[in-house]
Amino acid sequence: MSERAYVRCQDYQGIQLVKRLHKLDSENKQSAEIAAYQGKYEAAERLYLDMDRRDLAVNLRVKLGDWFRVVQLLKSGGAGGNDTLYQKAWNAIGDYYSDRLKWASAVSYYQQSQNLEKLVECYYLLEDYDKLAALIEQVPDNNLLLENIASKCSSVGMCYEASKALVKCNMVKEAVDCCVSLNQWDRAVEIAHENNISTVDDLLAKYAAHLLEKGKILDAIELYRKANHFIDAAKLVFKLAHDSSEIQSHALRTKKLYVLGALLIEQYNGYMQNDKSSLDTLMHANSASIEDSRLIDNAWRGAEAYHFLLLAQRQLYEGFTDAALRTAHALVDYEDVISPETIYAIIALTATIARSFGTCSNAFIKLENSEREESREQYEQLAVEIFTRYPPRDSRAAKVECSNCEGSMTDYGSTCSICDTKYQRCIVTGAPLTSSHFWQCETCKHRAQETDIVSFSTCPLCHTLIA
Repeated sequence: MSERAYVRCQDYQGIQLVKRLHKLDSENKQSAEIAAYQGKYEAAERLYLDMDRRDLAVNLRVKLGDWFRVVQLLKSGGAGGNDTLYQKAWNAIGDYYSDRLKWASAVSYYQQSQNLEKLVECYYLLEDYDKLAALIEQVPDNNLLLENIASKCSSVGMCYEASKALVKCNMVKEAVDCCVSLNQWDRAVEIAHENNISTVDDLLAKYAAHLLEKGKILDAIELYRKANHFIDAAKLVFKLAHDSSEIQSHALRTKKLYVLGALLIEQYNGYMQNDKSSLDTLMHANSASIEDSRLIDNAWRGAEAYHFLLLAQRQLYEGFTDAALRTAHALVDYEDVISPETIYAIIALTATIARSFGTCSNAFIKLENSEREESREQYEQLAVEIFTRYPPRDSRAAKVECSNCEGSMTDYGSTCSICDTKYQRCIVTGAPLTSSHFWQCETCKHRAQETDIVSFSTCPLCHTLIA
């Protein structure tokens, strides 16, 4: 009867209802179906629960899209509870909050459904980049989601995480390009070496050449340093130091540049020692050119020269003329770093004040061989004025005993004339260290008397903190 009525009314939904009712084997089920058709969903659900058919109640809520109630019914126990339905419900609730821009609320449901793709979007929009990066470990290898994570990490400067994701999805070249675009050359070189890619070094060299052409030497130094090309970075720093030395600008600045270059060499040595592959280390060592080997062996030479130059001047201004003369003599070994004219000029000056006119005379002999004619004439005239009043003899003849033999040497010398033992100089006083008890810097390996270094909190040469 009802079916004919619906046909006459042309109510298709009603016709389908009647057909469903014919298939049901219980009046309670039919009543529940009719209640649902009439929009009385609470009554329909109550009827299903009274029949102990929680599964039908769940299906009703699923059809209605009431996923919050679906989860409640599943948690209350009974039939219909399965992992697939739980996952579907949590995803739907997550989508509900996501559509309303409530990302934090959506995250908790996406986590329960393990919907990594949605979590990536939510974490990115919440700017929770640590949790975004943590998802890299959860995503399977070669999954396209890794590329999405890499793109998002790269957009906020997270180079390591972006490259890690790209490498995990076997996009090594893209990982290197990502590191280069973010100026993280150390990571780019690391990935290239791990995956046997040789093009990154060529790219690094081209970019460095581009920076040098524009006069951005400091940027090129930083580029090489980040890429662990410490030798190349040190060469540029030493070039800056040499240029500063040539124009005789600021001696302290020149010393700092030489120290920086030497520290880069020390970083190179540490990097080679920490290399996991002994074969790679051996190959790198053997491939170093003669010029590079000389640079490594004499890394601290420039810093030493300007350290003793500054020390001699400081001692002279403070009135310690004998100590200043002793330190000035140390500069004789550094004629390749500091101009001979500068060296012998300071020796002549300190010797005059210390009344060591024999030493002063020897210094003037060197100065009178100056390449500049005007300077030679000035030195000759000054020498005449000094030595017409004072005979070229030293008023002091302090000696230091050699600890290796029974001989002795002048206190400003560093090599025994008998056994040819060469002593290092104290970086605090400039005196030769003949004692077997001394302090040594852990970074630059230079030495000082234990009693002299007590008042220092940093190494006088490299400025490393003293432990």
